[in-house]
Amino acid sequence: MCIKNKKVSLGFTNEQFDSGIHICQIYSDEEERTDSISKFILSGLKSNEKVACFSDKEDKKKINHFLQQNGISLYDYLESDKFTLSGANETYFEDNEFDPNRMISLLKSFHNRSVTQNLSGARIIGEMTKNIEQIKGGEKLLEYESKVNKLIEEYPITTVCQYNSNDFSGSSILDILKVHPYMILRGTVVRNPFYINPDEFLNDLTN
Repeated sequence: MCIKNKKVSLGFTNEQFDSGIHICQIYSDEEERTDSISKFILSGLKSNEKVACFSDKEDKKKINHFLQQNGISLYDYLESDKFTLSGANETYFEDNEFDPNRMISLLKSFHNRSVTQNLSGARIIGEMTKNIEQIKGGEKLLEYESKVNKLIEEYPITTVCQYNSNDFSGSSILDILKVHPYMILRGTVVRNPFYINPDEFLNDLTN
């Protein structure tokens, strides 16, 4: 069963964290993005967690090749529903619309399935695509990310959100940082000084 405050490894850093951490990874290098995804997935599967990856840039063969080098077959985990790989656009933009409440429901369901499967935890790594700036409902991205911070208080999903700095403006990146309590800086996870508490942030949105 998923346990709150259980210590988890992210795989790409030597540090351990409480489950239910929400991290922003701003990257500009594809190797950095791929390395984080591969190691995050490996660490989760080795810890008997339910793992999901939302990415349009990854495929099963590529991930399986990395896992096989570490003694794991991806396909065993796909068959047992302990691992899910889906496209970012497919996941985030149902019917060409971004709906924060639908995504929050999806995350709750993901966590609940991990409990039903008697797994030790749940983790997700996903990349937000630049299409969010043109899609219907895309202006609600920050609302969604802030709501994730409320969600993981009850549903401790370990979450890494990847953003390509080449796809978003500097001001957009700063806004994105405001809704993530942790960020990755030079390979280390640090507390984000730009972070705004979700109660305060969401209240400002409605006023």
